[in-house]
Amino acid sequence: MELNGDMKFFRDIYPFESVPRFNVTDQELRENLSKIFLTDTTLRDGQQGWRVFTIDECEKIYELLADIGGRGGIESTEVFLYTEKDREAVKRLLAYGYRYPKVIGWIRATNSDLQLVIDAKLDETVMLMSISDYHIKYKFNATREEAFRKYLEVAEKALSHGITIRASLEDITRADIFGAVIPFVKRLLELSEKYRTPVKIKLPDTLGLGLPFPEVPLPRGIPAIIQAIRKTTNIPQEYIEFHGHNDFGLVVANHLAAWMYGAAAGNCTLLGIGERAGNCPLEIMAVHYAGIKGVNNINLKALSKLPELFEKMGLKIIEHYPLVGRNAFRTKAGIHADGLLKNPEVYLPFDPMKVLGLPYSVAITPYSGRSAVVIWLRNYLGYNHISKDDPRVVAVYNEIVDLFNKTGRVEPLSDSEMLEIVKKHFPEVRK
Repeated sequence: MELNGDMKFFRDIYPFESVPRFNVTDQELRENLSKIFLTDTTLRDGQQGWRVFTIDECEKIYELLADIGGRGGIESTEVFLYTEKDREAVKRLLAYGYRYPKVIGWIRATNSDLQLVIDAKLDETVMLMSISDYHIKYKFNATREEAFRKYLEVAEKALSHGITIRASLEDITRADIFGAVIPFVKRLLELSEKYRTPVKIKLPDTLGLGLPFPEVPLPRGIPAIIQAIRKTTNIPQEYIEFHGHNDFGLVVANHLAAWMYGAAAGNCTLLGIGERAGNCPLEIMAVHYAGIKGVNNINLKALSKLPELFEKMGLKIIEHYPLVGRNAFRTKAGIHADGLLKNPEVYLPFDPMKVLGLPYSVAITPYSGRSAVVIWLRNYLGYNHISKDDPRVVAVYNEIVDLFNKTGRVEPLSDSEMLEIVKKHFPEVRK
């Protein structure tokens, strides 16, 4: 069978100078994706799931969030209010005067917690309202009606003070959607109408049990949950927020599904720090956001500041972490290095320098080949017109292979070690 047609590089999907495009053909899903945005909970779930932050660290994190999404891509960031440190941090964040990310509270559905929001002069707060029978029976030892009555009492008090609430329906993927969730949401919306103050609905997949496929039924199907709530309550898409956990490794897929099927807000943390296996990584969703909506409201180059900030705070980022890990755009394989040398598009999904402000690089081992040596010489010493067949390159590579064979070394060479070898064969470098 003869192959026909011109070569296709799908530049409309993979522009290389920017992130890959995220396109869908279904008109309803396209409309849903036109309204998406990010929200953040690094200072809440991240702090709760990793370690306590100092006030100075809270400010630095907030500054980075504003740098990434201060043009509207990150709508809000949640904060605790329980300690003196928390309340002082909130004062300092509010003093920045940024519109985005908006500083909002996070509280339990109790009158004492609500008073903290009132005292902090915040006009919006997440309010935890555990919704599954697992929580209602085993955590509260209550009936559904007893739990709901308590939630509604505090919600009404907040709304009467003009405070927008995000009702966080904890453990949504183990909840009775039609028997409990939807009737409760309708009661919340009645209060919203009564006080003419917004009620938003937050959907936490608390144990990471959700599945992103539209064919999966309730209660595990994320599309099914969102569609059921939207169709039965007519709540605006912009008032639905999804909050996933990564216990089963599907948190990004679940967040993308939530966006596609009608939850406008994706609630994330920087680097995915959070309870147990963590939350949805904001930096990864920021790249998908740019692939869907473009970069007008998001600054992807600010993501390059993430590793330094969190490593200074003591977080060890694994080298294979997507986008910002040391190995994210660094190849060790000879065949990959050869492809990169011929054209970076062969083994890069986009130009990381143009998109993220991060260079691509090579790790030097016996398996990285002469092409890796050429890339290293180009990147670190500016040798832009040297061939992998150049005798000096061959000599450098042979010395690398000999070093590994004789010493039993397993780790790649550092740049300083590589430089010492190169100096032996490139006399001008010694000067």
